[in-house]
Amino acid sequence: MARKRYTVEQIIAKLREAEIELAQGAKTPQACRKRGISENTYYRWRKEYGGLRVDQARRLKELERENGRLKKLLAETMLEVAVARSLPSCWAAAASRCRGSAWLDWPSNAQFVR
Repeated sequence: MARKRYTVEQIIAKLREAEIELAQGAKTPQACRKRGISENTYYRWRKEYGGLRVDQARRLKELERENGRLKKLLAETMLEVAVARSLPSCWAAAASRCRGSAWLDWPSNAQFVR
């Protein structure tokens, strides 16, 4: 069965509709079936988006994307530092005088000299 992707607005609308129906006395499986989602999906959405407004949910997704991007940048930088520290000291000393490579353009190359 093909998996349908819902937008944040659609998810929040479905959650609100389900909450209204549940408040009127309906059971969770009925409310989920009426909206075309599984109970697991309902509970997962409620855990992630429960109580959020549409603008807050958008901001949450935006921050999650930015956080992922920053984690990737940090990992790349840490890898570059580890590689620079593992260089023999004569290479590091030569690297501080040479500006030919991008990783050598860091402002504090002298710290890698042993």
